[in-house]
Amino acid sequence: MLQGMTAHYLSHSTYSLQEHESALIHAAAGGVGSLLVQMAKLRGAHVTGTTSTEGKAQAAGELGADEVILYTEVDFEEEIKRITLGEGVDVVYDGVGKTTFRKGLNCLRQRGTMVLFGQASGPVEPIDPQTLKQKGSLYLTRPSLGDYIATREELEDRANDLFEWIESGELTVRIDRTFPLKEASEAHRYIEGRRTQGKLLLIP
Repeated sequence: MLQGMTAHYLSHSTYSLQEHESALIHAAAGGVGSLLVQMAKLRGAHVTGTTSTEGKAQAAGELGADEVILYTEVDFEEEIKRITLGEGVDVVYDGVGKTTFRKGLNCLRQRGTMVLFGQASGPVEPIDPQTLKQKGSLYLTRPSLGDYIATREELEDRANDLFEWIESGELTVRIDRTFPLKEASEAHRYIEGRRTQGKLLLIP
């Protein structure tokens, strides 16, 4: 529910994707990323995802990503420029942070939007606002779920959408692995090793 509502507010509110717009989604096979890819497709957007392995790339493609970039093998900035014929994407959804942020700004079209919602690789370095002007009058936001479920009504609206899509089959929740609760430390190591392709479950 946490990651589902995060993907919801990112795609529907922080930057409300419209049909035929383009999005770059980092970590497209991860917990938020895999749901965000699907919600972006429900909005009619063209989605490019980044992943670290062939297996994750296949998973992101199965969930609807139009293009998947293996950032461990190619430069994602150069690939985005190639895919968009140099124009750039409308929005970058970045939950990775330090290692992707600066290059992500270069992937945006004029007046594009950088949505920095996480920092899996560490916090980004401070940025001079002049940089946003120089790169095409870009928008930058650092949202948090709490501000997007600030009222009971908003929380229920997002949760209702989420569970309706799951029930109808429009949204797939990918369960990667399950661990006995007593092996929670191993589950953490699995996550830290960046091996996840969806959700992990701890079974009491």
